[in-house]
Amino acid sequence: MSSTDPRAQIISLLPRLRRFASGLTHDGHLADDLVQTACLKALERWHQYQADTSLASWMFRIVQTTWLDDYRTRQRQKTDTDSDALPDMEGEDGRQVVERRSDLRAVRAALAQLPEDQRAVLMLVTVDGLSYQEAALALDIPMGTVMSRLSRARIKLADALGRQGT
Repeated sequence: MSSTDPRAQIISLLPRLRRFASGLTHDGHLADDLVQTACLKALERWHQYQADTSLASWMFRIVQTTWLDDYRTRQRQKTDTDSDALPDMEGEDGRQVVERRSDLRAVRAALAQLPEDQRAVLMLVTVDGLSYQEAALALDIPMGTVMSRLSRARIKLADALGRQGT
């Protein structure tokens, strides 16, 4: 496959797309399904892609739109991640392991409580490392809106985690 082949270009984005999808879905299997569906849509609609735009932004937008469409049509029962699904941490203090898992659950719960638009911006900027401008392009919103949503998301997370002012 050449670098101009859409499949090769999309494959190079898979880790980033999966990270973003995981942040949206809070479930590895759902994230994989979401990325697969989004990639299929992208390939089916490759004729709509404009070569002078960012492929990553286009793909992030497809992932988010697909997630929102699926979310609106199905009510999913959310469950907390089971501690057994977390990797074993051999040789560590059991109390620290329990505290870390508890902290992780608290962060995931706080993320799940964020409005979808704020969570999407937070995941793109803080997890995937996109700049504000790249996130704005990916979500097709003004950069000021990205900064506003990110600020509100950070404040809500800090409040939910009991670390006001951080």
